Amino acid sequence: MARDPRYDVLFEPVKIGPVTARNRFYQVPHCNGMGHAMPRSLAAMRGMKAEGGWGVVCTEEVEIHAKSDISPFHEGRLWDDGDIGGLALMTDAVHKHGSLAGIELQFHGPTSDNHYSREVAMGPSHSVVSNYEPAQARAMTKADIRDYRGWHRKAALRAREAGFDIVYVYAGHDLALPHHFLQKRRNHRTDEYGGSLENRARLLRELIVETKEAVGDTCAVAVRFAVDEMMGPDGMTAEGEGREVIEMLAELPDLWDVNVSDWPNDSQTSRFSEEGFQERYIGFVKKLTTKPVVVVGRYTSPDAMVSLVKRGIADFIGAARPSIADPFLPKKIEEGRPDDIRECIGCNICVSGDYTITPIRCTQNPTMGEEWRKGWHPEIITGKGSETSVLVVGAGPAGLECARALGQRGYRVSLAEAGEALGGRVTLESKLPGLAAWGRVRDYRDYQIGKMTNVEVFRASRMGAAEVCEFGAAEVVIATGATWRRDGVGRQHPFPVPGFDRPNVLTPDDIMAGRLPPSPVVVYDDDHYYMAGVIAEKLRAAGIAVTVVTPAYGVSVWTTNTLEFKAIQGRLLKLGVEIVAHREITAFHGDRVETACVHSERPSDIACAGLVTVTSRLPEDSLYQALVGDSAALKAAGIARVTAIGDCLAPGTIAAAVYAGHRYARELDGPDLGDVPFKRERVALTG
Repeated sequence: MARDPRYDVLFEPVKIGPVTARNRFYQVPHCNGMGHAMPRSLAAMRGMKAEGGWGVVCTEEVEIHAKSDISPFHEGRLWDDGDIGGLALMTDAVHKHGSLAGIELQFHGPTSDNHYSREVAMGPSHSVVSNYEPAQARAMTKADIRDYRGWHRKAALRAREAGFDIVYVYAGHDLALPHHFLQKRRNHRTDEYGGSLENRARLLRELIVETKEAVGDTCAVAVRFAVDEMMGPDGMTAEGEGREVIEMLAELPDLWDVNVSDWPNDSQTSRFSEEGFQERYIGFVKKLTTKPVVVVGRYTSPDAMVSLVKRGIADFIGAARPSIADPFLPKKIEEGRPDDIRECIGCNICVSGDYTITPIRCTQNPTMGEEWRKGWHPEIITGKGSETSVLVVGAGPAGLECARALGQRGYRVSLAEAGEALGGRVTLESKLPGLAAWGRVRDYRDYQIGKMTNVEVFRASRMGAAEVCEFGAAEVVIATGATWRRDGVGRQHPFPVPGFDRPNVLTPDDIMAGRLPPSPVVVYDDDHYYMAGVIAEKLRAAGIAVTVVTPAYGVSVWTTNTLEFKAIQGRLLKLGVEIVAHREITAFHGDRVETACVHSERPSDIACAGLVTVTSRLPEDSLYQALVGDSAALKAAGIARVTAIGDCLAPGTIAAAVYAGHRYARELDGPDLGDVPFKRERVALTG
């Protein structure tokens, strides 16, 4: 299929100093939970982006010295020459497909914890370090500043030796030392590096100039800069000093990569921001410089991308999350297949990999992070291994992905859904406040299945064990999902809570089905992911007075890993939701809940007319149990195997359900992995 000529501008080459990008698609630096610990996995993941058409593919932040060590997080590392080889794996993988490789050199300074190196952190001035560490960073002397500039220069030279085409001077996200020198709240110096903005920008200017002197003949030098910290006069703003920094240094680097700070503001979820929300902050930058500009904003629409270029907002479409959800986004536009884009849903499950120090994963793209370990390709899958027919029962995220991937392999697949609508929990949850984009999980798979003649979908087809046996499929996959528990059993309570069997106790399933509790209501959050927060928001929108009680320190605390926790607390409080933290509910009496402090056990009652319990879920596995419990019936029906996947096996995230469906489809008729089913990277002992 031919490319739509409207999108031709996106495939124009763009010169960046001494190098040229083949198009305007630019994967900006993003973390991945692999870093220096898993260089082969990292290289395979970045190489997949290049194969998918991203003209520039960058690293995550890469530490340049032991004095800025952010262990236990797995970021890049370029402390000495011994680190060059690992990074060269990535540049080779990127160059193989004709793309440029960029590296984000990083020195955290006062936001370093230095758990591994045990060096004393340092910054512009004496200050506390991050993450509630019982430690402080010392003020840098001028000798320290000279040392740092030297380390940065050496790292740039090593980066060039590793094969990088673009070398970053990083000044953003409230994480990088040059950014800290710019900030009045961190920089209290009275010498030539403090005071006026010109003085506070001195270090950034020196780094740009010195990096260009070191590698600028062959490598482009980029600056990643947060023009607005979204904290008003206490920070840099796009109308104030953020703009002045751009004006002051406009022509020094070869490229400006601009965004907002800090990371939760830059990578807001779709629950709290729309596609392109950063334009209001960064739209001025290109007017102040002749150098190419990269902007981000979770762009998945090619029309929005073209608009950015034609309106003079950006030269490059920057992306982290959209490139994770679909590494082949550029190729699909180039080949005239934009409807095949696997659009990012903005859930930030990808971020959780970094925060939990594990390889990146994605709700939309189950192959993300598995490119090296499992050899999974987001667009290519091996053909069927037999003529086996497969019945998939349940068209939620696990069932849909299972049927889609099996269909791509060439199997004859029947997908049976009890209701009229496909999507299962995705369809229900996407109707909750802020979660509409999550419907893309369903829409992408529904569209792909619709193009397959070997996949048949049966709606309004509830199946029992007899119907499954009569169907005639050799392989049966049960993906019937899960339901929320009503009895209060969860992390805090291993046994049912007294009174939770009353008729005015509801679950998220009840709320999503349209039932509302009387006012006032208590929402009990012992789940700690997003559900309690969105349920509380929905109930407030209906005019119901809401109190959230949780044993944790806030509502939806696991969303710290998806950068949403602070935003969730702020929204609920602004809506008038009362948050009662550090308390468990010990009983419900119909008109009040008994609570106890999780630390002191001190009791306290809260009056309410209803209760919504958000604790844990139970698999809907009755069909699975009925089938596997009757081996004679399976044998008579010619059913070789019955497999439960996704929430039906063990309730988890939507990302876990999609992965489960994809994994089953990949492994059907696959080889026996023997005694080593898990491929992993190992440390090579060299001395």
